[in-house]
Amino acid sequence: MFGAQLVNEKADWDEISAVVEVLEAGRWTSVYAYDHFIPPWSATAEVNDFELFDTLEGWSLLAAVAAVTKKLKLGILVSGNTYRNPALVAKMAATIDVVSRGRVILGLGAGWNVREHEAYGWDFPTLRERSDRLEEACELISLLFNQEDRVDFSGKYYSLKQAPFAPRSGSDHKIPIMIGGTGEKRTLKTLAMYGDIMNVMAGPEQVRHLSQVLANHCDAVGRDASEIKRTVHEPIKIVRDEAEAKKLREGKAWSMIGSPQFVIDRIGDFLDVGVTEFIPQIKPQRPELYQELDEEIFSAFD
Repeated sequence: MFGAQLVNEKADWDEISAVVEVLEAGRWTSVYAYDHFIPPWSATAEVNDFELFDTLEGWSLLAAVAAVTKKLKLGILVSGNTYRNPALVAKMAATIDVVSRGRVILGLGAGWNVREHEAYGWDFPTLRERSDRLEEACELISLLFNQEDRVDFSGKYYSLKQAPFAPRSGSDHKIPIMIGGTGEKRTLKTLAMYGDIMNVMAGPEQVRHLSQVLANHCDAVGRDASEIKRTVHEPIKIVRDEAEAKKLREGKAWSMIGSPQFVIDRIGDFLDVGVTEFIPQIKPQRPELYQELDEEIFSAFD
């Protein structure tokens, strides 16, 4: 029910492993890394000094976390499709799933950080093409995850020729695909066609609306929308001073920032619209803050 997205930037393994130890021992259910190569603090092509901060690569970090945990679900929130060939991503996910004995969630998104693409020489297509590529990638990965025989695939952007894919997972389950984003025409359609988990940055009423849009897409492709889990990536933070908390909520009355009871009540609002997991990023990344949330917030949902 409660996961956490690690802070990859300005962090070292000692800091991260201390946090992971708290997650593994507590009520936390999952841990995610992000898929960025520089701190994701800008949406423009501008070159910034903060790019020189240490930033750990997400998939490599996830493999390390897999090796030192036993219960936590593991994922990337979310993996940018434009950074890697999707067949490679599927193989990476399956390998970590084997290491973790079946705990991987494959999070995918269209990609958005233009500066990263320019910095490292990757093409940054239009939003329409990135959406097309994401849909095609999800189709390809679904075939690799589900088809026992060699896979042939001929798409506009990707192709496979008699591709073997073994192992497909680390247990007898199919690795679930999480698709991140709120795009109603394309992203949620792709989710309806190929995904298992919705992840959005949104308040309860928007989650309700997006769930209805998703249900319409599911009806169009002949799928039961209840098969798809709803998750949110929004802050959860205890702030005992109400004036400060109100300022941090930035006018979003539903934000899960405030006193313990306020946060508990707001979590309840999300549960009422079908959300099954919360995946905040905790800053500063200190073990005691994760422990505080576990003891004062999560315990209310035992």
